[in-house]
Amino acid sequence: MKFRAHETFFIRKGWLSKGIKYVELTEGRVFIDKENNPMDVLGIGSNMVKSLRYWLQAVGITCENIATKRVQKFTDLGNLIRENDRYIEELGTLLLLHYELATNKELATSWYVFFNEFLMSEFTQEDFLNFIRNYISMNIGEDEKESGTTRTLEDDFNCIVGTYVPRYKLNPAKVSAESNIDCPFGEMNLIEVLNKRDGVYRKNILSAASFNPWITLALIQKKHCGTEEILLKDLLLTSESIGKAFNLDSITLLEILRNLEKLGEAKIIRTAGLDVVRIKHPEQQYIDCVQKYYESIANERA
Repeated sequence: MKFRAHETFFIRKGWLSKGIKYVELTEGRVFIDKENNPMDVLGIGSNMVKSLRYWLQAVGITCENIATKRVQKFTDLGNLIRENDRYIEELGTLLLLHYELATNKELATSWYVFFNEFLMSEFTQEDFLNFIRNYISMNIGEDEKESGTTRTLEDDFNCIVGTYVPRYKLNPAKVSAESNIDCPFGEMNLIEVLNKRDGVYRKNILSAASFNPWITLALIQKKHCGTEEILLKDLLLTSESIGKAFNLDSITLLEILRNLEKLGEAKIIRTAGLDVVRIKHPEQQYIDCVQKYYESIANERA
């Protein structure tokens, strides 16, 4: 479990593309280079440097190997994003990065709990803190140190809200139209402020139109690769499912799957009490579906 590794900074617009640029230019040594101060190279403060280093890994763009002095290396997903959408302009890229974050139990435990385990659709900070404290006490390993103090969990909650709620909705008087402080994930509108005075929030359902069919298939295969028939309830309700990660209800999930059917890669089979989706190529890997997503949008532009 890991908490508050973001140093209280949510991802700012431009951060991930800047990180991709300098990980590539420095062959992964941008955060440990002793000759070129990373604060000067990246143009951000020391705590923001730590935060960016963390975020690149938490959203699945890079990984580090402690044995190699923590040099950053692009993951397979990170390489595809670097080659096809390094400025994170495509909605499909945002969905992939959010899914990586929301299912990253090890590096982003609060995000994992919020999207996969915490079932309240309308909630306050205290609701979430009470739930995650109980989750930690029930799931901490014997060899793990006690983690998740009230302060760190409060900072995680505030960072989750800052990640998905644009600042013009949280503090409209303090944000100019030119501000770039918002997190790009706010575009998905997965959390909404219901009552600012009382601190009440709501999880929102991402619309079916947001899902390119290849992104849908990628997210299904990430969890269920090798499975020919998948129960619809598993796509909706199991941890790390597409339904959990994007707050989907059954109606929206069916609409998303019907769009996947049109691609010819899946078929919905509805029988009494056993609704399943049959995957045409169950052996197809997550990363292959991501590759086909980027090929499809490139073909649309051609």
